[in-house]
Amino acid sequence: MSTSFSTLPIVSLSALSSPSTTEDLLELSSSLDRVFATTGFAYLTDLPLTYTHDDIFRICEDFFGPDGPPLKEKLTLAKKTFVKTNKNTYRGYFPPQPGADNLKEGFELGTPSTRPNTSSSPTSAFNLTEPNVFPSDRESFRTRCETLHNELQALSTHLLSLLAVALGKPQNFFEHYLTDSLSTLRLLHYPPVPASRQQELICTPHTDSGILTLLHQDRTGGLEVRNSEGNWISAPYVPGSLVVNIGDLMAKVSGGRWVATYHRVKAKKHDGDQVKGRYSVPFFFEPGLNCVVTSVEGDKVVYGEHVLEKMKGWIEFQEVLEDVPEMEVIKAQTLEAY
Repeated sequence: MSTSFSTLPIVSLSALSSPSTTEDLLELSSSLDRVFATTGFAYLTDLPLTYTHDDIFRICEDFFGPDGPPLKEKLTLAKKTFVKTNKNTYRGYFPPQPGADNLKEGFELGTPSTRPNTSSSPTSAFNLTEPNVFPSDRESFRTRCETLHNELQALSTHLLSLLAVALGKPQNFFEHYLTDSLSTLRLLHYPPVPASRQQELICTPHTDSGILTLLHQDRTGGLEVRNSEGNWISAPYVPGSLVVNIGDLMAKVSGGRWVATYHRVKAKKHDGDQVKGRYSVPFFFEPGLNCVVTSVEGDKVVYGEHVLEKMKGWIEFQEVLEDVPEMEVIKAQTLEAY
């Protein structure tokens, strides 16, 4: 159950990247157990990753920054809900949507080795196992995205084995989650909000719906986590860290032992010169389409069915009537507003 915390705990992952004893790993497992049973959120440090924060946000800058693909090229990667002539429905680019409280643009990719699969819901408009799409002439961008996805997937695998032990299960209890995993890496850009605009939030309060989220946030800040007293606790950037939290489905898997905590992002207002806004890179660990997710109490759900139901409320998967020419106008209006 969530507690009345005032700061997020910090958990070192040094045991994953150096020679460690069984006792070291059990201590790390216990630390994660305590975190998810109280705050549901934590900073992870001493990360077993080859990319630094600067490396990761350089990837964002290379896509969303002034030297990134022009809008016309981005829209060739847009999901079908935004550009009806495109084939991709689940992966790719989504543009900002004026008037939305969750104003952001994003680019997302799945597991580089994803294999096509028959949807568990043939009537769905979304193909969860479709291949990734990338800008055609930016091979370095693609390589860096895929490498980062692979490293975060490997880190998630380590964390899941530790969480299995915390639940009193064998280390490989979650191993079947890894088969044809649908894990998503998302590059997000939140446009800057001028001081004159009446907008306090750029991401409204929510819990994550799935298993595990690993978040790289830039120095802009704005992330807040709600404690059991209803107070919003700031979770600023901590150098060399990423933020971890669990989703609704993992809370259910634990039989309610762990908590999926509400969080939001406050707008950082600015005066004067335009700034780039906020970059954020969440990695959502997701099981395979047909994976049967079973709680410690025996309740079961097919992951593909679970996520398709959740997607009905996600703004980037809502039907957009405008096609490419109109999207140009929408983008221009958005930039003028921000």
